[in-house]
Amino acid sequence: MATATMRDKIEAVIDQIRPAVRADGGDVELVDYDEGEGRVDLRLTGACHTCPYSHMTLRAGIEYRLRNRLPEVKSVVAL
Repeated sequence: MATATMRDKIEAVIDQIRPAVRADGGDVELVDYDEGEGRVDLRLTGACHTCPYSHMTLRAGIEYRLRNRLPEVKSVVAL
């Protein structure tokens, strides 16, 4: 069996979060992962794109879970 790549691991965490984000009319998409910096670039779409709480969702929800489950992740940036 092939070892999961870091992108696969990030996608797996996002897939766990996605139902809650979609329930509010939005979605989240992995754009890139910079291994050297440990930075995950995401795109918030749908209602999340214009939501005034999207920054809180990004920091308290998505970034917290990614950093908690994947120590290689140092930061999460919304594009």
